[in-house]
Amino acid sequence: MNGGRTAALSVAVLGALGLGAWNQGRWPDPRPALPCPPGQVRWSGEGVLAHAQCDAGGAPPPSVRVALGLRLSLNRAAEADLARLPGVGPAAARALVQARPFSGWDEVDAVKGVGPARLRSLQQATELDP
Repeated sequence: MNGGRTAALSVAVLGALGLGAWNQGRWPDPRPALPCPPGQVRWSGEGVLAHAQCDAGGAPPPSVRVALGLRLSLNRAAEADLARLPGVGPAAARALVQARPFSGWDEVDAVKGVGPARLRSLQQATELDP
């Protein structure tokens, strides 16, 4: 009796392994998620509710930009969006918004609460634009 269970369990485990290997070979899917080039994507919504559609184009919302690894404008981003950046937080975001506009990173470094580590984090996640 025990031999039958062992054989059935072995077949089930081998089948699951085979199915996993077959699926792994298909992931990630090489096909684009949208049938249009990136410049023709329109973003709607914000945060986890943001979604993309093929359209005339447009910039993704700030939360999506951060998730995609795109930089935010330090001179134009909302305080709430800056606070979501790694290593920033609400107090530093408020201080940055109150001190802008910035024309150089030395001005950002002079903001109270911005030290070397936070400055590096901001340089990686944001850009200075007029």
